[in-house]
Amino acid sequence: MPKIVIAIDGYSSCGKSTTAKEVAARMGYGYIDTGAMYRAVSLFFIREHVSLSNTKEVTAALEKIHITFNHNNRTGKNETCLNGLNVEEEIRKMYISNIVSEVSAIPEVRWAMVAQQQKMGRRRGVVMDGRDIGTKVFPDAEVKVFMTADTQTRAQRRQQELLAKGELVNLEDIIKNLEKRDLIDTTRSESPLVQAPDAELLDTSHMTIEEQVDWVIERADRRLAELHRNKV
Repeated sequence: MPKIVIAIDGYSSCGKSTTAKEVAARMGYGYIDTGAMYRAVSLFFIREHVSLSNTKEVTAALEKIHITFNHNNRTGKNETCLNGLNVEEEIRKMYISNIVSEVSAIPEVRWAMVAQQQKMGRRRGVVMDGRDIGTKVFPDAEVKVFMTADTQTRAQRRQQELLAKGELVNLEDIIKNLEKRDLIDTTRSESPLVQAPDAELLDTSHMTIEEQVDWVIERADRRLAELHRNKV
């Protein structure tokens, strides 16, 4: 069977990453968490005191950033590494969430990350989630999904994720953060968050992760069957 690219785009806290990871695991595909890449860049910028409005500083900093994903055999999960150091837990904290949309809106940052993402998925057989996978990174992806959910549901999910990691954040603060990120993501000049014309809409407001995974895999199986018939 041929290998395909599955592009999952959408808003924050819709279940994109969790669904994408499980789809990749069940299909035996690679998983690329593009959101984690922008979070890692944000962490580096904070630690190195990079001015987001200084193009020269941003460009120079990007040349020092190397992001990889390592599989943890003990936990069975992929972990994000920034210049060789595991930053998976740190990049999920609220202070990173508060700046990541601003960082990812910088054209130089997006150009650098898109180039890395395209290189990672060149051989196909990957599931990639983010904001511009189906429109910019892999516009020729065989399966495109655009995920959404109502803001209250997204905020509650995000609060539970943070609580599980020992970080207690007020629900109203999370809602404000999500609304701010939505605005930045959908209005930025470089690769804004939009649904690709050929992407299928998936509203996860009242769906379990298992239902979301089954929904995506059903589309992937259908597309693979089509490609196989055309090849025969």
